[in-house]
Amino acid sequence: MRRSRCVLMSVLLMIADGLIVKGPSGPLVAPLGSSVVLSCSVDELLSVKDLEVEWRRTDSETLVHLYQDGESRTAAQQQDYQDRAHFFTDQIQHGNFSLRLDDLRAEDEGQYKCKVYIQQESGETVVQIKVNAERLLVSGSDQHISSSVGEDVTLSCSVDSHIPPGDFEEVSWKKTDEDIQVLLYQNNEAHSSNERYRDRVKLFPAEIHKGNFSLRLKSIRTEDKGVYMCKVFAGGLSANATVELERLAPGSIIKAAALLNQPHALHNAEA
Repeated sequence: MRRSRCVLMSVLLMIADGLIVKGPSGPLVAPLGSSVVLSCSVDELLSVKDLEVEWRRTDSETLVHLYQDGESRTAAQQQDYQDRAHFFTDQIQHGNFSLRLDDLRAEDEGQYKCKVYIQQESGETVVQIKVNAERLLVSGSDQHISSSVGEDVTLSCSVDSHIPPGDFEEVSWKKTDEDIQVLLYQNNEAHSSNERYRDRVKLFPAEIHKGNFSLRLKSIRTEDKGVYMCKVFAGGLSANATVELERLAPGSIIKAAALLNQPHALHNAEA
Protein backbone atom coordinates (compact mmCIF):
# COMPACT_ATOMS: atom_id res chain seq x y z
CA MET A 1 0.00 0.00 0.00
CA ARG A 2 2.80 2.36 0.93
CA ARG A 3 4.52 1.58 -2.39
CA SER A 4 1.36 2.48 -4.34
CA ARG A 5 1.20 5.82 -2.55
CA CYS A 6 4.83 6.51 -3.44
CA VAL A 7 4.14 5.82 -7.14
CA LEU A 8 1.07 8.07 -7.05
CA MET A 9 3.05 10.88 -5.40
CA SER A 10 5.76 10.57 -8.08
CA VAL A 11 3.17 10.91 -10.85
CA LEU A 12 1.65 13.95 -9.19
CA LEU A 13 5.08 15.55 -8.84
CA MET A 14 5.81 14.98 -12.53
CA ILE A 15 2.55 16.68 -13.47
CA ALA A 16 3.21 19.55 -11.10
CA ASP A 17 6.71 20.01 -12.48
CA GLY A 18 5.53 20.01 -16.12
CA LEU A 19 5.62 23.27 -18.05
CA ILE A 20 2.16 24.61 -18.90
CA VAL A 21 2.25 26.13 -22.38
CA LYS A 22 -0.78 28.05 -23.57
CA GLY A 23 -2.10 28.36 -27.12
CA PRO A 24 -5.26 29.69 -28.79
CA SER A 25 -8.67 28.35 -27.79
CA GLY A 26 -9.56 27.28 -31.33
CA PRO A 27 -8.38 27.12 -34.96
CA LEU A 28 -7.05 30.27 -36.63
CA VAL A 29 -8.94 31.17 -39.81
CA ALA A 30 -7.25 33.67 -42.13
CA PRO A 31 -7.38 34.59 -45.85
CA LEU A 32 -4.66 33.89 -48.38
CA GLY A 33 -1.88 36.48 -48.41
CA SER A 34 -2.58 37.72 -44.88
CA SER A 35 -0.49 37.47 -41.71
CA VAL A 36 -1.49 35.32 -38.77
CA VAL A 37 -0.16 35.03 -35.19
CA LEU A 38 0.20 31.53 -33.72
CA SER A 39 -0.06 31.97 -29.95
CA CYS A 40 2.31 30.18 -27.59
CA SER A 41 3.15 31.40 -24.10
CA VAL A 42 3.81 30.58 -20.44
CA ASP A 43 2.44 32.59 -17.53
CA GLU A 44 5.84 33.49 -16.13
CA LEU A 45 9.33 32.99 -17.49
CA LEU A 46 11.77 33.08 -14.59
CA SER A 47 14.91 32.69 -16.69
CA VAL A 48 15.91 32.49 -20.35
CA LYS A 49 18.89 30.34 -19.47
CA ASP A 50 18.86 27.11 -21.48
CA LEU A 51 15.60 28.24 -23.15
CA GLU A 52 14.73 26.59 -26.44
CA VAL A 53 11.56 27.01 -28.48
CA GLU A 54 10.68 24.91 -31.52
CA TRP A 55 7.84 25.48 -33.96
CA ARG A 56 7.19 22.46 -36.19
CA ARG A 57 4.51 21.17 -38.54
CA THR A 58 2.86 18.18 -36.86
CA ASP A 59 2.25 16.38 -40.16
CA SER A 60 5.85 16.42 -41.36
CA GLU A 61 7.96 17.59 -38.41
CA THR A 62 9.17 20.42 -40.70
CA LEU A 63 11.03 23.03 -38.63
CA VAL A 64 9.19 26.31 -39.04
CA HIS A 65 11.33 28.31 -36.61
CA LEU A 66 13.77 27.84 -33.75
CA TYR A 67 14.82 30.01 -30.80
CA GLN A 68 18.02 28.78 -29.17
CA ASP A 69 20.94 30.20 -27.17
CA GLY A 70 19.26 33.59 -26.85
CA GLU A 71 18.51 34.22 -30.53
CA SER A 72 16.33 33.27 -33.47
CA ARG A 73 17.98 30.59 -35.61
CA THR A 74 16.75 31.65 -39.04
CA ALA A 75 19.33 29.48 -40.80
CA ALA A 76 17.69 26.39 -39.32
CA GLN A 77 14.27 27.17 -40.78
CA GLN A 78 12.86 25.13 -43.63
CA GLN A 79 13.27 27.27 -46.76
CA ASP A 80 9.53 27.81 -47.35
CA TYR A 81 9.31 29.66 -44.03
CA GLN A 82 12.41 31.83 -44.26
CA ASP A 83 11.49 35.54 -44.24
CA ARG A 84 7.86 34.55 -43.48
CA ALA A 85 7.96 33.15 -39.93
CA HIS A 86 9.11 35.46 -37.13
CA PHE A 87 9.31 35.44 -33.34
CA PHE A 88 8.44 38.54 -31.32
CA THR A 89 11.96 38.59 -29.92
CA ASP A 90 11.35 41.47 -27.51
CA GLN A 91 8.51 39.46 -25.92
CA ILE A 92 10.35 36.19 -25.36
CA GLN A 93 11.77 37.34 -22.03
CA HIS A 94 8.15 37.77 -20.88
CA GLY A 95 7.22 34.21 -21.79
CA ASN A 96 5.64 34.96 -25.16
CA PHE A 97 6.86 32.54 -27.83
CA SER A 98 4.18 33.33 -30.42
CA LEU A 99 5.02 33.13 -34.10
CA ARG A 100 3.92 35.52 -36.86
CA LEU A 101 3.48 33.88 -40.24
CA ASP A 102 3.29 36.28 -43.19
CA ASP A 103 1.98 35.90 -46.75
CA LEU A 104 -0.28 32.97 -45.87
CA ARG A 105 -0.41 30.26 -48.55
CA ALA A 106 -2.83 27.42 -49.19
CA GLU A 107 -0.16 24.88 -48.24
CA ASP A 108 0.27 26.54 -44.81
CA GLU A 109 -3.03 25.01 -43.68
CA GLY A 110 -2.53 22.40 -40.96
CA GLN A 111 -1.34 21.95 -37.38
CA TYR A 112 1.73 23.51 -35.80
CA LYS A 113 3.36 22.46 -32.54
CA CYS A 114 5.12 24.90 -30.26
CA LYS A 115 7.45 23.00 -27.89
CA VAL A 116 9.23 24.88 -25.11
CA TYR A 117 12.25 23.63 -23.18
CA ILE A 118 13.37 25.52 -20.08
CA GLN A 119 16.24 23.87 -18.22
CA GLN A 120 14.84 20.48 -17.11
CA GLU A 121 11.20 21.21 -18.00
CA SER A 122 9.28 21.10 -21.23
CA GLY A 123 5.76 21.65 -22.51
CA GLU A 124 3.92 22.12 -25.77
CA THR A 125 0.77 23.39 -27.42
CA VAL A 126 -0.74 22.78 -30.85
CA VAL A 127 -2.18 25.49 -33.13
CA GLN A 128 -4.31 24.81 -36.19
CA ILE A 129 -4.44 27.11 -39.22
CA LYS A 130 -7.38 27.07 -41.61
CA VAL A 131 -6.84 29.05 -44.80
CA ASN A 132 -9.82 30.92 -46.22
CA ALA A 133 -9.49 30.38 -49.96
CA GLU A 134 -11.50 33.52 -50.72
CA ARG A 135 -9.14 36.33 -51.56
CA LEU A 136 -10.12 39.94 -51.98
CA LEU A 137 -7.86 41.90 -54.31
CA VAL A 138 -8.46 45.60 -54.95
CA SER A 139 -6.48 47.43 -57.61
CA GLY A 140 -6.30 51.08 -58.63
CA SER A 141 -4.23 52.95 -61.18
CA ASP A 142 -0.58 52.01 -61.66
CA GLN A 143 0.29 55.61 -62.53
CA HIS A 144 -0.44 59.04 -61.12
CA ILE A 145 -3.52 60.68 -62.60
CA SER A 146 -3.01 64.17 -64.02
CA SER A 147 -5.75 66.65 -64.81
CA SER A 148 -6.40 70.35 -65.19
CA VAL A 149 -8.67 72.55 -63.12
CA GLY A 150 -12.26 72.29 -64.31
CA GLU A 151 -11.88 68.90 -65.98
CA ASP A 152 -13.49 65.61 -64.93
CA VAL A 153 -11.37 62.60 -63.93
CA THR A 154 -11.94 58.91 -63.12
CA LEU A 155 -10.10 57.33 -60.18
CA SER A 156 -9.87 53.58 -60.80
CA CYS A 157 -10.88 50.93 -58.26
CA SER A 158 -11.68 47.36 -59.25
CA VAL A 159 -12.20 44.20 -57.21
CA ASP A 160 -10.89 40.79 -58.27
CA SER A 161 -12.83 38.26 -56.21
CA HIS A 162 -15.17 35.29 -56.35
CA ILE A 163 -17.45 37.06 -53.87
CA PRO A 164 -20.96 37.68 -55.28
CA PRO A 165 -21.89 41.35 -55.86
CA GLY A 166 -24.59 41.12 -53.18
CA ASP A 167 -21.93 40.39 -50.56
CA PHE A 168 -20.19 43.76 -50.95
CA GLU A 169 -20.91 45.26 -47.54
CA GLU A 170 -19.24 48.63 -47.92
CA VAL A 171 -16.96 50.59 -50.21
CA SER A 172 -15.48 53.88 -49.08
CA TRP A 173 -13.47 56.48 -50.97
CA LYS A 174 -11.31 58.71 -48.75
CA LYS A 175 -8.82 61.49 -49.38
CA THR A 176 -6.14 60.09 -47.11
CA ASP A 177 -3.82 63.10 -46.88
CA GLU A 178 -6.67 65.10 -45.31
CA ASP A 179 -8.68 62.19 -43.84
CA ILE A 180 -11.84 63.24 -45.68
CA GLN A 181 -14.54 60.77 -46.67
CA VAL A 182 -15.31 61.47 -50.31
CA LEU A 183 -18.01 58.87 -50.93
CA LEU A 184 -19.56 55.88 -49.14
CA TYR A 185 -21.31 52.95 -50.85
CA GLN A 186 -23.51 51.01 -48.44
CA ASN A 187 -26.81 49.08 -48.71
CA ASN A 188 -26.61 49.40 -52.51
CA GLU A 189 -26.57 53.20 -52.28
CA ALA A 190 -23.77 55.72 -52.77
CA HIS A 191 -23.70 59.11 -51.08
CA SER A 192 -21.29 61.84 -50.04
CA SER A 193 -21.72 63.75 -46.79
CA ASN A 194 -18.75 66.08 -47.31
CA GLU A 195 -19.69 69.53 -48.59
CA ARG A 196 -16.62 69.80 -50.80
CA TYR A 197 -17.47 66.66 -52.80
CA ARG A 198 -21.27 66.65 -52.67
CA ASP A 199 -22.76 66.56 -56.19
CA ARG A 200 -19.24 66.21 -57.64
CA VAL A 201 -18.60 62.49 -57.14
CA LYS A 202 -20.36 59.36 -58.31
CA LEU A 203 -19.81 55.66 -59.02
CA PHE A 204 -20.77 53.86 -62.22
CA PRO A 205 -23.91 51.88 -61.15
CA ALA A 206 -23.93 49.68 -64.25
CA GLU A 207 -20.36 48.54 -63.47
CA ILE A 208 -20.77 47.69 -59.77
CA HIS A 209 -21.90 44.11 -60.42
CA LYS A 210 -18.55 43.60 -62.17
CA GLY A 211 -16.66 44.75 -59.08
CA ASN A 212 -15.89 48.16 -60.60
CA PHE A 213 -16.07 50.87 -57.93
CA SER A 214 -14.19 53.57 -59.85
CA LEU A 215 -14.98 57.13 -58.81
CA ARG A 216 -15.91 59.92 -61.20
CA LEU A 217 -14.76 63.29 -59.85
CA LYS A 218 -16.21 66.31 -61.65
CA SER A 219 -14.82 69.80 -62.13
CA ILE A 220 -11.37 69.32 -60.60
CA ARG A 221 -10.31 71.99 -58.13
CA THR A 222 -6.83 72.91 -56.89
CA GLU A 223 -7.55 71.40 -53.46
CA ASP A 224 -8.50 68.04 -55.00
CA LYS A 225 -4.84 67.20 -55.54
CA GLY A 226 -3.72 64.36 -53.26
CA VAL A 227 -3.98 60.65 -52.46
CA TYR A 228 -7.32 58.83 -52.56
CA MET A 229 -8.01 55.39 -51.07
CA CYS A 230 -10.70 52.97 -52.20
CA LYS A 231 -11.41 50.46 -49.37
CA VAL A 232 -13.68 47.47 -49.95
CA PHE A 233 -15.38 45.31 -47.30
CA ALA A 234 -16.90 42.06 -48.56
CA GLY A 235 -17.55 38.58 -47.22
CA GLY A 236 -15.73 39.30 -43.95
CA LEU A 237 -12.62 40.45 -45.84
CA SER A 238 -11.25 43.92 -46.57
CA ALA A 239 -8.68 45.31 -48.98
CA ASN A 240 -7.77 48.69 -50.44
CA ALA A 241 -6.00 50.49 -53.25
CA THR A 242 -4.76 54.05 -53.58
CA VAL A 243 -4.70 56.52 -56.45
CA GLU A 244 -2.75 59.79 -56.53
CA LEU A 245 -4.26 62.75 -58.33
CA GLU A 246 -1.80 65.32 -59.62
CA ARG A 247 -3.02 68.61 -60.99
CA LEU A 248 -1.29 70.22 -63.96
CA ALA A 249 -1.73 73.88 -64.81
CA PRO A 250 -3.67 74.49 -68.05
CA GLY A 251 -0.55 76.06 -69.57
CA SER A 252 1.39 72.83 -69.06
CA ILE A 253 -1.23 70.84 -70.93
CA ILE A 254 -1.20 73.31 -73.85
CA LYS A 255 2.58 73.35 -73.97
CA ALA A 256 2.73 69.54 -74.05
CA ALA A 257 0.22 69.46 -76.90
CA ALA A 258 2.24 72.08 -78.79
CA LEU A 259 5.43 70.05 -78.41
CA LEU A 260 3.69 66.95 -79.70
CA ASN A 261 2.45 68.82 -82.77
CA GLN A 262 5.73 70.57 -83.47
CA PRO A 263 7.36 67.86 -85.65
CA HIS A 264 4.23 67.69 -87.79
CA ALA A 265 4.31 71.50 -88.22
CA LEU A 266 7.97 71.44 -89.23
CA HIS A 267 7.29 68.71 -91.74
CA ASN A 268 4.56 70.80 -93.36
CA ALA A 269 6.84 73.85 -93.48
CA GLU A 270 9.56 71.84 -95.21
CA ALA A 271 7.02 70.52 -97.65
